[in-house]
Amino acid sequence: MVAPGRGEIKAEPLRSPAPGELLVRTLVSAISRGSESLVFRGDVPEGEWQRMRCPFQEGAFPVPVKYGYSAVGIVEDGPASDLGRRVFCLHPHQNRFIVPQEAVIDVPADIPHRRAALAANMETAVNGLWDALPGPGDRIAVVGAGVVGCLIAALAARLPGSEVELIDINPARESVATALGCRFAAPQTARADADLVIHASGTPEGLATALALAGFEATVLEMSWYGIRIVPLALGGAFHSRRLTLRSSQVGAVPAHRLQRWSHRRRLSVALSLLSDPVFEVLLSGESAFSALPDLMLQLAASPAGVLCHTLCYD
Repeated sequence: MVAPGRGEIKAEPLRSPAPGELLVRTLVSAISRGSESLVFRGDVPEGEWQRMRCPFQEGAFPVPVKYGYSAVGIVEDGPASDLGRRVFCLHPHQNRFIVPQEAVIDVPADIPHRRAALAANMETAVNGLWDALPGPGDRIAVVGAGVVGCLIAALAARLPGSEVELIDINPARESVATALGCRFAAPQTARADADLVIHASGTPEGLATALALAGFEATVLEMSWYGIRIVPLALGGAFHSRRLTLRSSQVGAVPAHRLQRWSHRRRLSVALSLLSDPVFEVLLSGESAFSALPDLMLQLAASPAGVLCHTLCYD
């Protein structure tokens, strides 16, 4: 991004990898629409400029900045034992890049390229579920059927005895919810008195719905990030009498109760392994050439029009 709302693809020379480094040729990368749209619009608040840096980002907020973090590729240069490996890397959109060997992780053979590009979103969903602490048999509401909302709903639906309702204003999401093993509801027909509510719509209206659906002493886990937007909350009414807990979740940190045993790499490995289920193909909604990225980001940031995970393909 060279200015708010304006991106460019620029050529740059690529050196040879040093000892301990790999040259990766990108096959597919995924656009993480929520975060990347905020970055594209220039909506990252100054206080978060450092924390919002992605691995191997070039430039600095607000602009110019090279951003993105979901790349799948083939190792083309490096130690002989690494050549030909198909790997996932948290790297900005780029057709070839050089990273340390420890920055990549192998993609299991049974996972197609595009589905593997969901790994960063799946990692966010795994971390969110750790933060939410659901239990067997819980009645769980997930508000917002974007990629992260769908992934965390699918994981929650696999808990023994759980009842998961995926809630969205777009009725077309019903077929996605059904495929993922969840019930579907519009906000006005969603079931109240949930044991746990997870909010991932990215809108103030969605958060208001989440608070309204929470049962007595329930937790509302906020997974949306709003950038510079101010979000009003109605914390009068029954918020206090129902003794609700509003809790944030962010993938940048492994929750404290797992930190001693879980590294970021172990978490990402689990996220990739979960994508072996073909059901997650339902979240792949479109693909474009890498060369189309500047115009595509302008479109996605302004009006996503039902897009879930849009991927980029590389020559």
